[in-house]
Amino acid sequence: MTTIILGAQWGDEGKGKLSDILCQRSQVCARAAGGHNAGHSVIANGVSYDFHLLPSGLVNPNCINLIGSGVVFNVQAFFKELTALEEKGLAHARKNILVSDRAQVNLQLHACVDGLEERELAGKKIGTTGRGIGPSYANKAARNGIRVHEIFDQEHFEAKLRKLAAGYKKRFGDLLEYDVEEEIARFREYRKLLPEFVVDAVNYMSKAQASDAEILIEGANALMLDIDYGTYPYVTSSNTGLGGVITGLAVNPRKIKEIIGVAKAYTTRVGEGIFKTEDTGEAGQKLQEIGREWGVSTGRKRRCGWLDLVVLKYSAAVNYYTAWNLTKLDVLDTFPAIKVAVAYKDPETGDELDYFPADLAYLERCEVVYKEFEGWMTTTTAVKKFEDLPEKAQAYVKFVEEYTGVPVKWIGTGPARNDMIYL
Repeated sequence: MTTIILGAQWGDEGKGKLSDILCQRSQVCARAAGGHNAGHSVIANGVSYDFHLLPSGLVNPNCINLIGSGVVFNVQAFFKELTALEEKGLAHARKNILVSDRAQVNLQLHACVDGLEERELAGKKIGTTGRGIGPSYANKAARNGIRVHEIFDQEHFEAKLRKLAAGYKKRFGDLLEYDVEEEIARFREYRKLLPEFVVDAVNYMSKAQASDAEILIEGANALMLDIDYGTYPYVTSSNTGLGGVITGLAVNPRKIKEIIGVAKAYTTRVGEGIFKTEDTGEAGQKLQEIGREWGVSTGRKRRCGWLDLVVLKYSAAVNYYTAWNLTKLDVLDTFPAIKVAVAYKDPETGDELDYFPADLAYLERCEVVYKEFEGWMTTTTAVKKFEDLPEKAQAYVKFVEEYTGVPVKWIGTGPARNDMIYL
């Protein structure tokens, strides 16, 4: 049966920790979409492992990990990350990782183009990671991208890459600082190293599901960055929700056991775009410092603010979560008052909206309606049982359940693997 872990906000919710816990009983751990723009850390046995492109199930020596067809696959990042994990003691990693032959190839060319496109947008830039994810998906949609299986036909691959580079050169001229022959030379080496990792992922997943293997699917990014349902255009270029999981890995919907939405007990966002509950004052700075809110992939500081339950309710309406993993509750331990967004108020009529509108210009004009909780002002770090939480912290968690209609099943109470309440 299949368990799916998805980000419910704007990413960086702490999905890796739950993935690490659940992959201990999984035979397969898979990534469905995104690329090496994703990033999270897993702390296991006193060692911190950083994951970007690779699934974090690699921590478990008995789990096979799959990079699915919906992922944009950067070969250089793949080998660099694999080597880093091996150097930290995961000697089994190389034999436990597979890549779909249908995945799109993310090139150095794409990263160069990504930077130029952001420069074109100037003051309206998206705030990408600069790793070429958008251009990779753009080529995929335009049907002129390169898939993994094409790497192994040298003549075809090199002709296709030169054609792609020539097209971008026409658009950007001398601004495109990119050497196509240099990238081609790198792939002549990759072509020798890749074959042992590449599989027909449709066939692989079909057999795994037919044998009732325990499959864990690890989402990248989050629902509010989804290309269709996120805060467009300030989103990533893939389907980061449930739909992307099914198409990116050929998952049988009838085999899905659980869909877990991961959400922080507050809210963060990286890059540009609307963030109604952002606090740019003392509270936001305090959340950033206590929560250590900067990116694993980029080092960028995250914008911080209060929990937005309208966002979570909207996220649940798209992804049909069966449970929440509420993370980093302990970050709120020293706040005397804690606010939670429960609606947006129409600036003209005064009507309250309990849904997340598509028109972001309209949403920008709306006022946030908050419910305020009294803080518990005592440590919850490393608490393992719900009943051991302060009553005010319990009330906070229960309100999240009541408002969203989704039960909270896991509560993160610290950075270590065991700092987790299971309900």
